Amino acid sequence: MSGWSENDLTAVLSNLSTLVSDLEIVLLEHRHDTFIFPEDTDETVTFTAGGTNNSFCDWVEIEDNNGIMFSSKFVSSIGHLASILIEGVDVKDKAYLIELAYGSDKTSITSYRFIAGETNKLPAIQQVRIRTEHVPSGEKLYYRMKCETSGKTCTLSFRYHYHN
Repeated sequence: MSGWSENDLTAVLSNLSTLVSDLEIVLLEHRHDTFIFPEDTDETVTFTAGGTNNSFCDWVEIEDNNGIMFSSKFVSSIGHLASILIEGVDVKDKAYLIELAYGSDKTSITSYRFIAGETNKLPAIQQVRIRTEHVPSGEKLYYRMKCETSGKTCTLSFRYHYHN
């Protein structure tokens, strides 16, 4: 090849495996099986705001109404939270702020702010996409939330997938 030195070709070939690995990651984010938590229509996840207006609650491990921990889905696999679906709130016209994290150090996954609509219900398409690093296997998943009005709740569900 004209204009390419042997060193240039060697450098390109040595980086090829890295490029292939990066491409596999990009493809995974566009093509994968997605799962839902909680898994059934009669199961819910409810977040509760702190006990004072505009104050976070303590970090709480995420679980459904049957006591199933969201962390149980990531016991042996690296995972990725793909989105949150906000399904309902118990106060209208107020701002909510949710933070998600994993592990004992509460490594940030995402933050999301929204305002509930007039009818106390958000449209079923109120979906929050999450574009962060993966959750390591074996880590617990936590939330904390605050609202303009103390102690208010939000029901939601999650979409997630595995990396291995």
